[in-house]
Amino acid sequence: MISRPTIAVLGASGLIGGAVALGLIRQGFSVVAVARRFTPAQAWAFGHAAVTAPVVDMSRAKLAETLAGWQADVVVNCIGVLQDGPKGKTGEVHSAFIQRLLAAMDAAIEPALLVHLSMPGRDEDDRTQFSRSKREGERLIAGGPVRYVILRPGFVIAPAAYGGSAMIRALAALPLGLPDEQNARPFAVSDVADITATIAHVATRWHEGDRAFAESWDVLERESATFGQVVESFRRHFGGPRAVANLPGWLMSIGARAGDLVSRLGWTPPIRTTALAEIRRGVEGDPAPWIAATGIEPRSLAEAVTRLEANVQASWFARLYLLKALVFGILALFWIVSGLIPLTVSFGAAALVFTTAGFPQGLANAITAATSFADVAIGLAIAWRPWSRAGLLAGIALSLAYVAGSLVLTPALWLDPVGPLVKTIPAIVLMLVALAIRDDR
Repeated sequence: MISRPTIAVLGASGLIGGAVALGLIRQGFSVVAVARRFTPAQAWAFGHAAVTAPVVDMSRAKLAETLAGWQADVVVNCIGVLQDGPKGKTGEVHSAFIQRLLAAMDAAIEPALLVHLSMPGRDEDDRTQFSRSKREGERLIAGGPVRYVILRPGFVIAPAAYGGSAMIRALAALPLGLPDEQNARPFAVSDVADITATIAHVATRWHEGDRAFAESWDVLERESATFGQVVESFRRHFGGPRAVANLPGWLMSIGARAGDLVSRLGWTPPIRTTALAEIRRGVEGDPAPWIAATGIEPRSLAEAVTRLEANVQASWFARLYLLKALVFGILALFWIVSGLIPLTVSFGAAALVFTTAGFPQGLANAITAATSFADVAIGLAIAWRPWSRAGLLAGIALSLAYVAGSLVLTPALWLDPVGPLVKTIPAIVLMLVALAIRDDR
């Protein structure tokens, strides 16, 4: 039986890392799939290969100890963040962590090959902290003591959708496009299967004794598509509506800044200032050295998109993706406002509901204040990503309590022409919808 190299994939819960790890496992490689956390579905898919480890937070010594335990011949680094936020800072993830990783790999008894996922483009075009930190990571690797292969894919097309890939699917489901200037920007794509094939290729060569690696390759399609062509390819493949108008650039800028604000609440919206800047910059590179070195023929945009499953589940996701922000935003605002109104301008009217039902004035005031503060707390919890699930569950429970209480204390309100209590039922249903679409991956 021919032995195969052991490959550790860091960031195996992400779009690229997850697809690469699963692809290598299917090809028969021994894989250590590493992530800070996995979804239940990911943990099941990886099985014994899944390893939960916060490698970005580890010291150099702890990293060295951890790598030694995995006994990996090849370490694939797919860890990255688009913009500073709760999930990490670009400088720490793309630069400081790389320094510790290189030092840890250099301390190993048996040398391992580092395969690092970066981004294409010229240094002079790096205007965001994301791209500058990515390029700094490349410089550290190129000047470091470890043998390496730096892969620079373009817009990665994979079976899953997250971040920018989810945004493209959502745009393709809308009768809207981006400004003409943006649509014309080069936007070269990379099929994630080509990335996996490249890693398998270099891992096999390394395992067979080739130690001469010090490469940086653009892993892209031969002829770069434009951004507009990418969206249209997704639109045709998934059966989206024809674009009848283009979004103005100023509206996109406002949306990106709103995305920055939302990200401070723990969410990862696809449109942020960094994402918009990178889209406007475009994606292009030269895949010729990679093709010559590996013999891999890259899939084109049309070939990569055709490999995706076009079914009703994909259509649902695309249509719901942009509505997700609206659903959570409306629910958070609904609960906060519904609590603030009786606490301020309508306190007396709100307390009157309880006094009419026979409660003493003091108790009625206390119940009014308590339920109003509870409403505000639920709204704030829904807005804060780490607490959003608890906030939604609390909102459903409190809404059901309001319904039950009203049936006992104020049944006549159910016949009110405005229907204040009847509207509670759709709110509960919307919170159930929010729970169903809360997860990002």
